[in-house]
Amino acid sequence: MVTIVNYKERLKDDGTSFFVLELQGGIDMTQSKTTGMFYATAKKASIPTTFNETTCQGLIGTQLEGSIIKVDSEPYEYVIEETGEEILLAHRWVYSPEPQDSPSALQNKDSNEFSSTIMKPNSTLEHSFV
Repeated sequence: MVTIVNYKERLKDDGTSFFVLELQGGIDMTQSKTTGMFYATAKKASIPTTFNETTCQGLIGTQLEGSIIKVDSEPYEYVIEETGEEILLAHRWVYSPEPQDSPSALQNKDSNEFSSTIMKPNSTLEHSFV
């Protein structure tokens, strides 16, 4: 299950706007590579909508079937907001309508045929076949 936790307005290249829903999965316990201590985190992804702002606002808190999965992508630069550090990533977190432990979700995660919609902040949609 994933939960709609927020929404944001984005701009297309032509200057028109649309909204994306921010989805969040359940809590994951992750071990720090530096300290060895565990911390709680949650995977997040965003999906584009055709909804207006009022509808997006009303959807916050709604739970959907599915999961957020890691999908390989072309390398890109990412800035960690808290530290300002710039790092290179080669994956994205995307929404999958399949539950995380289902055989088809696991197959899609490792498949080159997985189709996803990738959103960059303030940009147009990019359809990616990874």
